[in-house]
Amino acid sequence: MKATLALANGTVFTGRSFGARGECCAELVFNTSMTGYQEILSDPSYKGQAVVLTAPMVGNYGTSARADEAVIPSVEALIVREATDHPAHFQSQETLSRYLERHGILGISGLDTRALTKLIRSEGLLHVCLATGDDVDPAALVEKARQYPGIDGCDTVQHVTTRRRHTFARPSLPEAPRVAVLDCGTKRNILKSLAMLGCGVEVYPASTPADVILKDRPDGVLISNGPGDPAGVPHIIRTVRELVGQVPLFGICLGHQILGLALGGTTYKLAFGHHGGNHPVRNLETGRIEITSQNHNYAVDVSALGDDLIVTHVNLFDGTLEGMRHRTLPVMSVQYHPEAAPGPHDS
Repeated sequence: MKATLALANGTVFTGRSFGARGECCAELVFNTSMTGYQEILSDPSYKGQAVVLTAPMVGNYGTSARADEAVIPSVEALIVREATDHPAHFQSQETLSRYLERHGILGISGLDTRALTKLIRSEGLLHVCLATGDDVDPAALVEKARQYPGIDGCDTVQHVTTRRRHTFARPSLPEAPRVAVLDCGTKRNILKSLAMLGCGVEVYPASTPADVILKDRPDGVLISNGPGDPAGVPHIIRTVRELVGQVPLFGICLGHQILGLALGGTTYKLAFGHHGGNHPVRNLETGRIEITSQNHNYAVDVSALGDDLIVTHVNLFDGTLEGMRHRTLPVMSVQYHPEAAPGPHDS
């Protein structure tokens, strides 16, 4: 079946539909990872976004339940150059197309993803509308893309956080640390990484007040990754502000941005975000260059940080803040994804 992708700037691409059928509007981003498409699709941070994969062929090793980063994928649509329905991998359980269809995610293939990526890089983040079917009106689709309000300032975390508190892992030893995870859309591999270190891992909904978390006396709190604009979740910022100084804190991606806001800093939106598994970051404390996995559209403004915060990591692509720690309190955070999945394990 034919599929049509209309951009708010009036550009229209046509291709072939795969996965689910229907129509959706979203923010358009591109990801430069060569592998790991299922981990990308199931990352809750992509809520409200349509993803262009720059790899030339996608679906060649199929999909399997063990690669999912969330129970239900939150990405709105997938855009690829070529999608194969003939995977060759011993762990494959179903094709990419069937995976998308089962989760209600639209896919389009057969278009020039290189041209589309260059367009995003030159014009910045764009709103798009994707529809399947042979009788789609491109002009009407362009107008829908222009009318799409986007997710800036919205609380997208509420759509991906856990609905109830639950135990992911118990401490491996009585003296092992117990970590409370404030779930803003956490990836499963973050929880697995903590469990592999022997930690007890207790997961809390993003709306959980600080006093409830502190009452359980965790040894540390992790503020997870998640989707959207950090300024759109003032209630989480308030919770984190109340946790500062009460318990050791660590933030990843959106959690890093929320920590920045809770400590008096500001955030801003990047032109087209950082999405991929090949982003070089300099660790300023060691001088080492780490190749990192990234997925975010916002960054913390370094100039707005007070003297109490020390910059620990910097992105070598554009100089944006990638890590910080408090000078006196046990508080630190990174913008990149140290758990990878997909991505290299340098960090």
